[in-house]
Amino acid sequence: MTERTAQESKVANIAAMGDALGSVYSELWQEVAWIHQRWAHFVELFGTKPERIDLMNQAAPSLFRTVQDTLFEAVVLHLARLTDPSKNVLSLRRVAKLTAGTPIGKEVANLVQEAVVATEFARDWRNRKVAHRDLQLALGGRAQTLAPASRADVKAALKAVADVLNATSAHYLDSTTGFHLGASGTDALGLLHIIRDGLRCEDLRMERLRKGVFSPDDLKHEPI
Repeated sequence: MTERTAQESKVANIAAMGDALGSVYSELWQEVAWIHQRWAHFVELFGTKPERIDLMNQAAPSLFRTVQDTLFEAVVLHLARLTDPSKNVLSLRRVAKLTAGTPIGKEVANLVQEAVVATEFARDWRNRKVAHRDLQLALGGRAQTLAPASRADVKAALKAVADVLNATSAHYLDSTTGFHLGASGTDALGLLHIIRDGLRCEDLRMERLRKGVFSPDDLKHEPI
């Protein structure tokens, strides 16, 4: 297996699918890979073990709450964007239009509709909380509550989105992409290891200070 740049992949996709579909598919592929990467970071940090959350709360609770909210809202916003109905945006709905009348047209149209349904919660969050603030919701008035948005909901939406692209690539390229397999949260895990080791070092430093057996280095922090 050889690795290709995004531009090389786009050229191959256009050759197999035609200019319009190949260009749209290529850009959507990048978008879907991006969102899976962000979700992998979120799950690695906040959706794997309670002990990891405890670790982040020990180190910088306010900062990591901001990271948690920002990552989650970025993924929700992206899911809404991927299935937007406007004719002037990059959306999975355009794939359905560009494959209409082809042997996979009906299958793709059905999968796009499933993706639209699966991401409905994301549009509600985008429209009333992330991109805009619903007034009644913000003020605690009689607003309809936001659609549930659990990790399971996001996972199902990501699968539905990926299914559209994989149905397209299976037909034209005889291949599919395991987006969930390619996404890596190793950066997040590496950060957690550093935080854990840093907290342990700080505990040892404080213990030395309490015992009065510290070194000069224990009394200062090197500038960053």
